[in-house]
Amino acid sequence: MSNQEQIVSFTPMYTPRVQIYAREARGWYANWRWVCVWLTQIVFYGLPWLQWNGRQAILFDLAARKFYLLGLVLWPQDLIYLAVLLIICAFSLFLFTAVAGRVWCGFACPQTVYTEIFMWIERKIEGERSARMRLDKQAWAAAKLAKKCAKHLAWGVFALWTGFTFVGYFTPIEQLGLEIATFAFGPWQLFWVLFYSFATYGNAGWMREQVCRYMCPYARFQSAMFDADTLIVSYDKERGEPRGALSKSAAAQSASGTCIDCSLCVQVCPTGIDIRNGLQYDCIGCAACIDACDSVMDKIGAPRGLVRFTTENAVMNKWRPAQIRQRMYRPRILIYSAILLLAVGALIAGLANHTPLKMDVIRDRGVMARVVEDGMVENVYRLQIMNADEQVHRYRIDVSGIDGIQLVTPGEVAFRATESRLVPVTVRIPAESGKPGTNRIYFVLSDQSDKSLRVREKSMFFVPR
Repeated sequence: MSNQEQIVSFTPMYTPRVQIYAREARGWYANWRWVCVWLTQIVFYGLPWLQWNGRQAILFDLAARKFYLLGLVLWPQDLIYLAVLLIICAFSLFLFTAVAGRVWCGFACPQTVYTEIFMWIERKIEGERSARMRLDKQAWAAAKLAKKCAKHLAWGVFALWTGFTFVGYFTPIEQLGLEIATFAFGPWQLFWVLFYSFATYGNAGWMREQVCRYMCPYARFQSAMFDADTLIVSYDKERGEPRGALSKSAAAQSASGTCIDCSLCVQVCPTGIDIRNGLQYDCIGCAACIDACDSVMDKIGAPRGLVRFTTENAVMNKWRPAQIRQRMYRPRILIYSAILLLAVGALIAGLANHTPLKMDVIRDRGVMARVVEDGMVENVYRLQIMNADEQVHRYRIDVSGIDGIQLVTPGEVAFRATESRLVPVTVRIPAESGKPGTNRIYFVLSDQSDKSLRVREKSMFFVPR
């Protein structure tokens, strides 16, 4: 082995995080982001308090296995609606991404929305970008400690309210509020309130862009849904390069591009990237850099659009907006739209034809078919009946399929609102009516007050050989 000094190099497996001090962006896209913040949060925080028929309008009661959606009550048997809803969400994401890139991430994603709220709180307490940078460089003193504590206290209160609201979708929120106020809450409610509060506080207050970079899978597979006609945040290199500081000399202005290298597009970026380096998976499509660049263009008297939403083909071919819109009707978009429309139509049709009455027929295997008085053959069944309506109903049970078939047990049953229970029934037929072995029969359950509300299920009647 050589005695020469060995040089060992290490390759870091991750890049240390660089603190991002995002400047507040103002402009058309920033206003739309705040519209999305207000709309989504009004819905999220307001829905649990909405009442419907004397109960919470939106409630996912996992303990009772009932989902209340306004006037609709869904049971585990209605899982097909959830599957269709997930299909709609998936293809909506595919469609929006193929048309306008990560517009969902930049404007309506919960991570973006809550980060925007937490950054707003941070700016109100610690100041704008330069003030926050100076504050972090200062030694710890009473003023710095007070601001930091106030910020984290405000973050914590907002996160707790968010966690409380989230759990309020699964436990009646008024009951949950009363239990918390009287310290009578259960351990699971407390766990989930704190867990979701901690997730909101950590993701929006501390991790921020790291969630988008490393935790969210969408950034990784978005390229599979992009093409050369997808609208993305783009920097016009032909117009902007070469970069140079603004000069009063006409010759210098003509020799340089429109970009004055002010770096405002980098300062406002919540993920800290430079859009002038091209499209990067870190870009969430929030368009803050567009607002910043447009404001600079206005100040120097240059046309807007150095950084803009456009497509790769539009930049290369210098297309006009009308030509960009024409390329929206390409096969990928049409296929996604057709599938999405079919799924939405199927969901609407299914909900419109949803019957708040369900019945499953189970032959009682504990009681064998037997011959009783008068030579009648008897079978016993259990009917799993579910009244999915929020009204009391009285149902009539009828049976058919074999000549002379009759129901021995009472043929009328009453069910409370959203009640589900087993109803045992006994069915008999004359011995000469059925063939030895299995015979198909039908149970019909109909509402006494609404004849259109009825279900029909088949079963087998066994005749001893």
